[in-house]
Amino acid sequence: MKIWVDADACPAVIKNILFKAAQRTRIQLTLVANQPMHIPRLKWVTLLQVASGFDVADNEIVKRLEIGDLVITSDIPLAAQVLEKRGHALSPRGELYSLDSIRGSLHMREFKESLRACGVDTGGPPPLTAKNRNAFAGHLDKLLSKRSVT
Repeated sequence: MKIWVDADACPAVIKNILFKAAQRTRIQLTLVANQPMHIPRLKWVTLLQVASGFDVADNEIVKRLEIGDLVITSDIPLAAQVLEKRGHALSPRGELYSLDSIRGSLHMREFKESLRACGVDTGGPPPLTAKNRNAFAGHLDKLLSKRSVT
């Protein structure tokens, strides 16, 4: 298992959780971004900088993804592609996507896009909470412990 991070929009607090987990478990963590960013100098952590452009980072993650890999993303279409390729997808807010839940998330995303196209302000996501961080860390720990058992 490898961990891939859709890093451009991933909150710093979530990245820090991931850095600690990668160091503790010695699992490869790759942040994929279309801009430079600072990462700790850890053997298990790398940055893959891709060209700017719509879905360039997402496409690179999907291209390199292997069965059982984990992708950290808040991008619903990317999460759907990850699940189709038999990977795991976890949002920085602690939602572990499944084939069942992703359908509803895709429909809600499309609905909100249609509202925005009509001029309705749907607002942005609420701030990341301690509950979100704890849910994220809990799902991450479960996925990593399953990896070490198998």
